[in-house]
Amino acid sequence: MKAQPEASHFVDGRYLEDAAGAEIEVIFPATGEVIARLHEATPAVIEAALASAARAQAEWGRMRPVERSRILRRAADMIRDRNEALSLLETLDTGKPLQETTVADWPSGADALEFFAGLAPSVTGETIPLGQDFVYTLREPLGVCVGIGAWNYPSQIACWKAAPALALGNAMVFKPSEVTPLGALKLAEILIEAGLPAGLFNVVQGRGAVGGALVTDPRVAKVSLTGSVPTGRKVYAAAAEGVRHVTMELGGKSPLVIFDDADLESAVGAAMLGNFYSAGQVCSNGTRVFVQRGLKDRFLKRLAERSEAIRMGDPLDPETQMGPLVSQAQLDKVLGYIGKAKAEGARLVCGGEASVSPGCYVQPTVFADVTDGMTLACEEVFGPVMAVLDFDTEEEVIARANGTDFGLAAGVFTADLARGHRVVAQLQAGTCWINAYNLTPVESPFGGSKMSGVGRENGKAAIEHYTQVKSVYVGMGPVDAPY
Repeated sequence: MKAQPEASHFVDGRYLEDAAGAEIEVIFPATGEVIARLHEATPAVIEAALASAARAQAEWGRMRPVERSRILRRAADMIRDRNEALSLLETLDTGKPLQETTVADWPSGADALEFFAGLAPSVTGETIPLGQDFVYTLREPLGVCVGIGAWNYPSQIACWKAAPALALGNAMVFKPSEVTPLGALKLAEILIEAGLPAGLFNVVQGRGAVGGALVTDPRVAKVSLTGSVPTGRKVYAAAAEGVRHVTMELGGKSPLVIFDDADLESAVGAAMLGNFYSAGQVCSNGTRVFVQRGLKDRFLKRLAERSEAIRMGDPLDPETQMGPLVSQAQLDKVLGYIGKAKAEGARLVCGGEASVSPGCYVQPTVFADVTDGMTLACEEVFGPVMAVLDFDTEEEVIARANGTDFGLAAGVFTADLARGHRVVAQLQAGTCWINAYNLTPVESPFGGSKMSGVGRENGKAAIEHYTQVKSVYVGMGPVDAPY
Protein backbone atom coordinates (compact mmCIF):
# COMPACT_ATOMS: atom_id res chain seq x y z
CA MET A 1 0.00 0.00 0.00
CA LYS A 2 1.59 3.26 -1.15
CA ALA A 3 0.63 6.91 -0.93
CA GLN A 4 3.82 8.48 -2.26
CA PRO A 5 3.26 12.08 -3.43
CA GLU A 6 4.92 13.49 -6.52
CA ALA A 7 7.40 15.35 -4.31
CA SER A 8 7.81 16.39 -0.67
CA HIS A 9 6.93 20.08 -0.99
CA PHE A 10 4.59 22.30 -2.98
CA VAL A 11 6.13 25.70 -3.68
CA ASP A 12 5.21 28.46 -6.12
CA GLY A 13 2.46 26.46 -7.78
CA ARG A 14 4.29 23.17 -8.30
CA TYR A 15 5.77 20.17 -6.55
CA LEU A 16 9.35 20.59 -5.41
CA GLU A 17 11.88 18.06 -4.16
CA ASP A 18 15.22 18.48 -2.43
CA ALA A 19 16.60 15.12 -1.40
CA ALA A 20 19.23 16.81 0.73
CA GLY A 21 16.65 17.20 3.49
CA ALA A 22 16.38 14.58 6.25
CA GLU A 23 14.04 11.72 5.41
CA ILE A 24 10.52 11.54 6.84
CA GLU A 25 8.81 8.14 6.86
CA VAL A 26 5.02 8.15 6.66
CA ILE A 27 3.62 5.12 8.47
CA PHE A 28 0.12 3.61 8.25
CA PRO A 29 -0.69 3.19 11.96
CA ALA A 30 -2.93 0.17 11.42
CA THR A 31 -0.08 -2.02 10.14
CA GLY A 32 3.18 -0.18 10.70
CA GLU A 33 3.81 -0.14 6.94
CA VAL A 34 5.80 2.72 5.44
CA ILE A 35 3.50 4.19 2.79
CA ALA A 36 5.60 7.20 1.73
CA ARG A 37 9.01 8.74 2.16
CA LEU A 38 9.45 12.51 2.13
CA HIS A 39 12.28 14.94 2.86
CA GLU A 40 12.46 17.85 5.25
CA ALA A 41 12.64 21.29 3.76
CA THR A 42 16.17 22.55 3.27
CA PRO A 43 16.99 26.26 3.67
CA ALA A 44 16.67 26.58 -0.11
CA VAL A 45 13.12 25.17 -0.06
CA ILE A 46 12.12 27.43 2.83
CA GLU A 47 13.52 30.47 1.02
CA ALA A 48 11.69 29.59 -2.19
CA ALA A 49 8.41 29.21 -0.30
CA LEU A 50 8.68 32.49 1.58
CA ALA A 51 9.91 34.46 -1.42
CA SER A 52 7.08 33.21 -3.64
CA ALA A 53 4.52 33.93 -0.92
CA ALA A 54 5.74 37.50 -0.45
CA ARG A 55 5.76 38.10 -4.20
CA ALA A 56 2.30 36.65 -4.84
CA GLN A 57 0.60 38.23 -1.84
CA ALA A 58 1.05 41.82 -2.99
CA GLU A 59 -1.15 41.38 -6.05
CA TRP A 60 -3.55 38.95 -4.34
CA GLY A 61 -4.19 41.49 -1.56
CA ARG A 62 -5.23 44.09 -4.14
CA MET A 63 -7.67 41.74 -5.87
CA ARG A 64 -11.43 42.25 -5.44
CA PRO A 65 -12.60 40.00 -2.57
CA VAL A 66 -15.32 38.48 -4.74
CA GLU A 67 -12.67 37.31 -7.22
CA ARG A 68 -10.73 35.63 -4.43
CA SER A 69 -13.98 34.08 -3.24
CA ARG A 70 -14.75 32.42 -6.56
CA ILE A 71 -11.45 30.55 -6.45
CA LEU A 72 -12.01 29.28 -2.91
CA ARG A 73 -15.55 28.23 -3.73
CA ARG A 74 -14.29 26.19 -6.70
CA ALA A 75 -11.76 24.52 -4.42
CA ALA A 76 -14.52 23.62 -1.94
CA ASP A 77 -16.55 22.03 -4.73
CA MET A 78 -13.53 20.03 -5.92
CA ILE A 79 -12.90 18.70 -2.42
CA ARG A 80 -16.48 17.51 -2.14
CA ASP A 81 -16.32 15.88 -5.56
CA ARG A 82 -13.12 14.04 -4.59
CA ASN A 83 -14.04 13.29 -1.00
CA GLU A 84 -13.79 9.51 -1.36
CA ALA A 85 -10.19 9.54 -2.61
CA LEU A 86 -9.14 12.32 -0.24
CA SER A 87 -10.70 10.53 2.74
CA LEU A 88 -8.85 7.34 1.85
CA LEU A 89 -5.57 9.26 1.85
CA GLU A 90 -6.49 10.82 5.21
CA THR A 91 -7.13 7.36 6.65
CA LEU A 92 -3.78 6.09 5.41
CA ASP A 93 -2.03 9.16 6.80
CA THR A 94 -3.70 9.17 10.25
CA GLY A 95 -5.18 5.71 10.84
CA LYS A 96 -8.62 7.19 11.46
CA PRO A 97 -11.50 5.03 10.16
CA LEU A 98 -13.08 5.81 6.82
CA GLN A 99 -16.33 6.09 8.77
CA GLU A 100 -14.84 9.28 10.29
CA THR A 101 -12.69 10.74 7.55
CA THR A 102 -15.47 10.69 4.96
CA VAL A 103 -17.68 12.94 7.13
CA ALA A 104 -15.42 14.90 9.48
CA ASP A 105 -12.08 15.74 7.88
CA TRP A 106 -12.03 16.96 4.28
CA PRO A 107 -15.77 17.83 4.41
CA SER A 108 -15.02 20.25 7.27
CA GLY A 109 -12.19 21.70 5.21
CA ALA A 110 -14.55 22.25 2.28
CA ASP A 111 -17.01 23.95 4.63
CA ALA A 112 -14.28 26.35 5.76
CA LEU A 113 -13.32 27.30 2.20
CA GLU A 114 -16.97 27.83 1.32
CA PHE A 115 -17.73 29.85 4.45
CA PHE A 116 -14.82 32.25 4.07
CA ALA A 117 -15.42 32.52 0.34
CA GLY A 118 -18.87 33.84 1.19
CA LEU A 119 -17.69 36.03 4.05
CA ALA A 120 -14.79 37.82 2.36
CA PRO A 121 -16.79 40.20 0.12
CA SER A 122 -18.74 41.42 3.16
CA VAL A 123 -15.63 42.51 5.07
CA THR A 124 -15.66 46.30 4.93
CA GLY A 125 -14.48 49.31 6.89
CA GLU A 126 -16.53 52.04 8.55
CA THR A 127 -16.95 55.78 8.37
CA ILE A 128 -16.69 57.81 11.59
CA PRO A 129 -18.19 61.33 11.37
CA LEU A 130 -16.32 64.05 13.26
CA GLY A 131 -18.38 67.08 12.34
CA GLN A 132 -16.80 68.56 9.21
CA ASP A 133 -13.90 66.07 9.22
CA PHE A 134 -14.25 62.31 9.22
CA VAL A 135 -12.29 59.07 9.59
CA TYR A 136 -12.69 55.99 7.47
CA THR A 137 -11.18 52.58 8.17
CA LEU A 138 -9.82 49.90 5.88
CA ARG A 139 -9.35 46.22 6.65
CA GLU A 140 -6.08 45.16 5.09
CA PRO A 141 -4.45 41.73 4.85
CA LEU A 142 -1.52 41.07 7.15
CA GLY A 143 0.75 39.70 4.42
CA VAL A 144 2.58 36.38 4.62
CA CYS A 145 1.13 34.00 7.20
CA VAL A 146 2.70 30.79 8.49
CA GLY A 147 0.44 27.88 9.42
CA ILE A 148 1.75 25.04 11.56
CA GLY A 149 -0.50 22.00 11.72
CA ALA A 150 -1.09 19.14 14.14
CA TRP A 151 -1.23 15.45 13.26
CA ASN A 152 -4.75 14.64 14.46
CA TYR A 153 -6.81 16.54 11.86
CA PRO A 154 -4.11 17.42 9.31
CA SER A 155 -6.23 18.28 6.27
CA GLN A 156 -9.01 19.97 8.20
CA ILE A 157 -6.46 22.13 10.01
CA ALA A 158 -4.76 23.05 6.72
CA CYS A 159 -8.10 24.23 5.35
CA TRP A 160 -9.15 25.97 8.57
CA LYS A 161 -5.96 28.07 8.40
CA ALA A 162 -5.74 28.54 4.63
CA ALA A 163 -9.38 29.54 4.10
CA PRO A 164 -9.50 32.76 6.17
CA ALA A 165 -5.91 33.67 5.32
CA LEU A 166 -6.47 33.45 1.57
CA ALA A 167 -10.02 34.83 1.55
CA LEU A 168 -8.84 37.97 3.31
CA GLY A 169 -5.93 38.60 0.96
CA ASN A 170 -2.96 36.93 2.65
CA ALA A 171 -0.51 34.28 1.48
CA MET A 172 0.29 31.20 3.57
CA VAL A 173 3.25 28.91 3.99
CA PHE A 174 1.97 25.80 5.72
CA LYS A 175 4.01 23.21 7.57
CA PRO A 176 2.05 20.06 8.35
CA SER A 177 3.06 17.72 11.14
CA GLU A 178 5.84 15.41 10.06
CA VAL A 179 3.66 12.53 11.30
CA THR A 180 0.80 13.26 8.86
CA PRO A 181 2.26 15.25 5.94
CA LEU A 182 0.22 14.09 2.94
CA GLY A 183 -3.13 15.88 2.95
CA ALA A 184 -1.80 19.44 2.80
CA LEU A 185 -0.07 18.64 -0.49
CA LYS A 186 -3.43 17.66 -1.98
CA LEU A 187 -4.95 20.91 -0.76
CA ALA A 188 -2.19 22.85 -2.51
CA GLU A 189 -2.86 20.90 -5.72
CA ILE A 190 -6.59 21.58 -5.55
CA LEU A 191 -6.16 25.31 -4.87
CA ILE A 192 -3.91 25.71 -7.92
CA GLU A 193 -6.37 23.75 -10.04
CA ALA A 194 -9.17 26.01 -8.77
CA GLY A 195 -7.28 29.05 -10.04
CA LEU A 196 -5.24 30.23 -7.05
CA PRO A 197 -2.17 32.12 -8.30
CA ALA A 198 1.13 30.35 -7.70
CA GLY A 199 2.93 31.15 -4.47
CA LEU A 200 -0.11 31.93 -2.32
CA PHE A 201 -0.35 28.53 -0.60
CA ASN A 202 2.93 26.71 -0.18
CA VAL A 203 3.52 23.47 1.74
CA VAL A 204 6.90 22.67 3.25
CA GLN A 205 7.65 19.55 5.24
CA GLY A 206 9.74 19.22 8.35
CA ARG A 207 10.14 18.95 12.06
CA GLY A 208 10.61 21.70 14.64
CA ALA A 209 13.64 23.33 13.06
CA VAL A 210 11.71 24.00 9.85
CA GLY A 211 8.88 25.55 11.84
CA GLY A 212 11.39 27.67 13.72
CA ALA A 213 12.89 28.99 10.50
CA LEU A 214 9.46 29.97 9.21
CA VAL A 215 8.28 31.61 12.43
CA THR A 216 11.34 33.84 12.77
CA ASP A 217 11.61 35.01 9.16
CA PRO A 218 11.18 38.80 8.89
CA ARG A 219 8.80 38.45 5.92
CA VAL A 220 6.26 36.65 8.10
CA ALA A 221 3.48 38.78 9.59
CA LYS A 222 1.36 36.11 11.28
CA VAL A 223 1.77 32.66 12.79
CA SER A 224 -1.12 30.25 13.37
CA LEU A 225 -0.31 27.10 15.30
CA THR A 226 -2.35 24.08 16.28
CA GLY A 227 -0.39 21.91 18.70
CA SER A 228 0.58 21.16 22.27
CA VAL A 229 1.13 23.70 25.03
CA PRO A 230 4.92 23.11 25.13
CA THR A 231 5.16 23.65 21.37
CA GLY A 232 2.89 26.67 21.64
CA ARG A 233 5.13 28.29 24.24
CA LYS A 234 8.17 27.96 21.97
CA VAL A 235 6.39 29.23 18.86
CA TYR A 236 4.72 32.09 20.73
CA ALA A 237 8.06 33.24 22.15
CA ALA A 238 9.76 33.01 18.75
CA ALA A 239 6.96 34.95 17.05
CA ALA A 240 7.07 37.59 19.77
CA GLU A 241 10.67 38.45 18.83
CA GLY A 242 9.34 39.89 15.61
CA VAL A 243 6.12 41.24 17.19
CA ARG A 244 4.08 39.02 14.86
CA HIS A 245 0.37 38.38 15.00
CA VAL A 246 -0.29 34.98 16.59
CA THR A 247 -3.13 32.49 16.85
CA MET A 248 -2.53 29.54 19.18
CA GLU A 249 -4.92 26.60 19.38
CA LEU A 250 -3.34 24.37 22.00
CA GLY A 251 -4.24 21.48 24.27
CA GLY A 252 -6.92 20.92 26.86
CA LYS A 253 -8.17 18.91 29.79
CA SER A 254 -11.78 19.85 29.30
CA PRO A 255 -14.63 19.17 31.74
CA LEU A 256 -17.91 17.57 30.71
CA VAL A 257 -20.41 18.14 33.52
CA ILE A 258 -23.38 15.75 33.67
CA PHE A 259 -26.15 16.54 36.13
CA ASP A 260 -28.40 13.77 37.38
CA ASP A 261 -31.41 15.11 35.46
CA ALA A 262 -29.60 14.72 32.11
CA ASP A 263 -30.88 12.39 29.42
CA LEU A 264 -28.81 9.26 30.08
CA GLU A 265 -28.35 8.04 26.51
CA SER A 266 -27.43 11.49 25.22
CA ALA A 267 -24.98 12.07 28.06
CA VAL A 268 -23.31 8.71 27.56
CA GLY A 269 -23.15 9.26 23.81
CA ALA A 270 -21.58 12.69 24.24
CA ALA A 271 -19.04 11.37 26.73
CA MET A 272 -18.05 8.65 24.26
CA LEU A 273 -17.80 11.10 21.36
CA GLY A 274 -15.78 13.40 23.60
CA ASN A 275 -13.28 10.66 24.48
CA PHE A 276 -13.27 7.93 21.84
CA TYR A 277 -13.85 9.67 18.49
CA SER A 278 -10.61 9.64 16.48
CA ALA A 279 -9.31 7.23 19.15
CA GLY A 280 -9.43 10.10 21.62
CA GLN A 281 -6.97 12.24 19.66
CA VAL A 282 -9.00 15.46 19.73
CA CYS A 283 -7.78 18.58 21.54
CA SER A 284 -11.22 19.65 22.76
CA ASN A 285 -12.16 16.26 24.22
CA GLY A 286 -14.10 16.27 27.49
CA THR A 287 -11.68 13.97 29.24
CA ARG A 288 -12.77 14.92 32.76
CA VAL A 289 -16.35 13.65 32.93
CA PHE A 290 -18.00 14.94 36.12
CA VAL A 291 -21.13 12.89 36.90
CA GLN A 292 -23.51 13.86 39.71
CA ARG A 293 -23.78 11.06 42.24
CA GLY A 294 -27.47 10.40 41.63
CA LEU A 295 -26.72 9.30 38.07
CA LYS A 296 -23.27 7.78 38.55
CA ASP A 297 -24.12 4.06 38.75
CA ARG A 298 -26.55 4.08 35.82
CA PHE A 299 -24.16 6.22 33.79
CA LEU A 300 -21.19 3.88 34.32
CA LYS A 301 -23.23 0.76 33.59
CA ARG A 302 -24.56 2.10 30.30
CA LEU A 303 -21.19 3.64 29.40
CA ALA A 304 -19.45 0.28 29.81
CA GLU A 305 -22.08 -1.51 27.71
CA ARG A 306 -21.81 0.92 24.83
CA SER A 307 -18.02 1.25 25.04
CA GLU A 308 -17.47 -2.49 24.90
CA ALA A 309 -19.64 -2.65 21.76
CA ILE A 310 -17.40 -0.27 19.79
CA ARG A 311 -16.13 -2.01 16.68
CA MET A 312 -12.35 -1.72 16.44
CA GLY A 313 -10.24 -2.88 13.54
CA ASP A 314 -9.03 -2.05 10.06
CA PRO A 315 -9.69 1.67 9.44
CA LEU A 316 -10.15 0.90 5.73
CA ASP A 317 -13.23 -1.19 6.59
CA PRO A 318 -16.31 1.09 6.42
CA GLU A 319 -17.82 -0.79 9.37
CA THR A 320 -14.91 0.00 11.70
CA GLN A 321 -15.83 2.58 14.35
CA MET A 322 -12.44 3.06 16.01
CA GLY A 323 -8.99 2.73 14.54
CA PRO A 324 -5.44 2.87 15.88
CA LEU A 325 -3.57 5.70 17.52
CA VAL A 326 -1.42 7.69 15.13
CA SER A 327 1.94 6.14 16.07
CA GLN A 328 3.79 3.71 18.28
CA ALA A 329 5.06 6.63 20.34
CA GLN A 330 1.51 7.79 20.99
CA LEU A 331 0.44 4.25 21.92
CA ASP A 332 3.28 3.97 24.41
CA LYS A 333 2.33 7.33 25.92
CA VAL A 334 -1.34 6.38 26.31
CA LEU A 335 -0.53 2.99 27.83
CA GLY A 336 1.74 4.82 30.28
CA TYR A 337 -1.16 7.00 31.43
CA ILE A 338 -3.36 3.93 31.83
CA GLY A 339 -0.69 2.34 34.02
CA LYS A 340 -0.44 5.52 36.14
CA ALA A 341 -4.21 5.63 36.60
CA LYS A 342 -4.23 2.07 37.89
CA ALA A 343 -1.28 2.71 40.18
CA GLU A 344 -2.88 5.85 41.64
CA GLY A 345 -6.08 4.04 42.58
CA ALA A 346 -8.55 4.84 39.80
CA ARG A 347 -11.07 2.04 39.18
CA LEU A 348 -10.93 0.49 35.72
CA VAL A 349 -14.47 0.14 34.35
CA CYS A 350 -13.63 -1.17 30.88
CA GLY A 351 -10.76 -1.41 28.40
CA GLY A 352 -7.29 -0.63 29.58
CA GLU A 353 -5.26 -2.81 27.22
CA ALA A 354 -3.55 -2.62 23.87
CA SER A 355 -5.73 -4.31 21.27
CA VAL A 356 -5.57 -5.65 17.71
CA SER A 357 -2.14 -6.58 16.41
CA PRO A 358 -0.30 -5.39 14.41
CA GLY A 359 -0.95 -1.71 14.76
CA CYS A 360 -1.14 1.02 17.38
CA TYR A 361 -4.48 0.07 18.93
CA VAL A 362 -5.73 0.56 22.48
CA GLN A 363 -9.17 -0.34 23.80
CA PRO A 364 -11.66 2.41 24.66
CA THR A 365 -10.94 2.82 28.35
CA VAL A 366 -12.97 4.21 31.26
CA PHE A 367 -11.74 4.89 34.78
CA ALA A 368 -14.15 5.73 37.61
CA ASP A 369 -13.53 7.12 41.11
CA VAL A 370 -10.93 9.49 39.66
CA THR A 371 -9.98 12.36 41.96
CA ASP A 372 -8.80 15.83 41.00
CA GLY A 373 -5.17 15.26 41.96
CA MET A 374 -4.64 12.09 39.91
CA THR A 375 -2.41 12.33 36.85
CA LEU A 376 -5.32 11.22 34.67
CA ALA A 377 -7.33 14.25 35.78
CA CYS A 378 -4.50 16.73 35.27
CA GLU A 379 -2.59 15.86 32.09
CA GLU A 380 -3.70 15.62 28.47
CA VAL A 381 -3.60 11.96 27.41
CA PHE A 382 -4.66 12.30 23.75
CA GLY A 383 -5.99 8.77 23.57
CA PRO A 384 -9.26 6.91 24.25
CA VAL A 385 -9.06 7.16 28.04
CA MET A 386 -11.96 8.68 29.97
CA ALA A 387 -11.77 9.85 33.58
CA VAL A 388 -15.10 9.85 35.46
CA LEU A 389 -15.25 11.98 38.58
CA ASP A 390 -18.12 12.28 41.12
CA PHE A 391 -19.69 15.54 42.29
CA ASP A 392 -22.58 16.64 44.51
CA THR A 393 -23.43 20.31 43.97
CA GLU A 394 -23.38 22.84 41.16
CA GLU A 395 -21.07 25.19 43.02
CA GLU A 396 -18.63 22.38 43.76
CA VAL A 397 -18.39 21.13 40.18
CA ILE A 398 -17.87 24.60 38.74
CA ALA A 399 -14.91 25.21 41.02
CA ARG A 400 -13.40 21.80 40.25
CA ALA A 401 -14.02 22.07 36.52
CA ASN A 402 -12.13 25.38 36.49
CA GLY A 403 -9.30 23.98 38.59
CA THR A 404 -6.91 23.52 35.67
CA ASP A 405 -4.44 25.61 33.68
CA PHE A 406 -6.26 24.60 30.49
CA GLY A 407 -9.34 26.35 29.14
CA LEU A 408 -10.09 25.03 25.68
CA ALA A 409 -13.58 23.52 25.97
CA ALA A 410 -16.35 22.50 28.36
CA GLY A 411 -19.77 20.89 28.22
CA VAL A 412 -22.87 20.66 30.38
CA PHE A 413 -25.70 18.13 30.23
CA THR A 414 -28.91 18.91 32.09
CA ALA A 415 -32.66 19.05 31.50
CA ASP A 416 -32.68 22.45 33.21
CA LEU A 417 -31.64 24.88 30.50
CA ALA A 418 -31.47 27.77 32.94
CA ARG A 419 -28.87 25.81 34.88
CA GLY A 420 -27.07 24.93 31.67
CA HIS A 421 -26.65 28.58 30.73
CA ARG A 422 -25.79 29.52 34.32
CA VAL A 423 -23.04 26.92 34.57
CA VAL A 424 -21.56 27.58 31.14
CA ALA A 425 -21.33 31.29 31.98
CA GLN A 426 -19.01 30.39 34.87
CA LEU A 427 -16.83 27.80 33.13
CA GLN A 428 -13.41 29.10 32.08
CA ALA A 429 -13.28 27.78 28.54
CA GLY A 430 -13.34 29.31 25.10
CA THR A 431 -15.64 26.75 23.44
CA CYS A 432 -18.64 25.35 25.30
CA TRP A 433 -21.61 23.10 24.64
CA ILE A 434 -24.97 22.58 26.35
CA ASN A 435 -26.50 19.12 25.77
CA ALA A 436 -24.02 18.49 22.94
CA TYR A 437 -20.28 17.97 22.66
CA ASN A 438 -17.44 18.43 20.15
CA LEU A 439 -19.58 19.90 17.39
CA THR A 440 -17.40 22.54 15.70
CA PRO A 441 -19.18 24.08 12.70
CA VAL A 442 -17.03 26.53 10.77
CA GLU A 443 -19.61 29.25 11.33
CA SER A 444 -18.72 29.25 15.05
CA PRO A 445 -15.50 30.63 16.54
CA PHE A 446 -13.24 27.95 18.00
CA GLY A 447 -10.41 28.44 20.48
CA GLY A 448 -9.40 28.44 24.09
CA SER A 449 -8.53 30.52 27.12
CA LYS A 450 -5.81 30.27 29.75
CA MET A 451 -3.02 27.90 28.61
CA SER A 452 -5.18 26.50 25.83
CA GLY A 453 -4.39 29.32 23.48
CA VAL A 454 -5.02 32.77 22.15
CA GLY A 455 -7.14 33.95 19.23
CA ARG A 456 -9.92 32.12 17.41
CA GLU A 457 -10.30 29.92 14.37
CA ASN A 458 -13.40 30.06 12.17
CA GLY A 459 -16.51 32.22 12.29
CA LYS A 460 -16.49 35.97 11.83
CA ALA A 461 -13.97 36.18 14.68
CA ALA A 462 -11.26 34.96 12.29
CA ILE A 463 -11.46 38.28 10.43
CA GLU A 464 -9.74 39.93 13.38
CA HIS A 465 -6.86 37.48 13.20
CA TYR A 466 -6.08 37.71 9.48
CA THR A 467 -6.55 41.43 8.86
CA GLN A 468 -5.46 44.70 10.42
CA VAL A 469 -7.34 47.99 10.61
CA LYS A 470 -6.02 51.14 9.00
CA SER A 471 -7.59 54.41 10.11
CA VAL A 472 -7.59 57.35 7.69
CA TYR A 473 -8.37 60.83 9.05
CA VAL A 474 -9.71 63.20 6.37
CA GLY A 475 -9.39 66.90 7.08
CA MET A 476 -11.99 68.99 5.22
CA GLY A 477 -10.78 72.45 6.17
CA PRO A 478 -7.62 74.50 6.81
CA VAL A 479 -5.16 73.24 9.42
CA ASP A 480 -5.41 75.17 12.69
CA ALA A 481 -1.85 75.21 14.06
CA PRO A 482 -0.84 77.08 17.28
CA TYR A 483 2.49 78.17 15.75
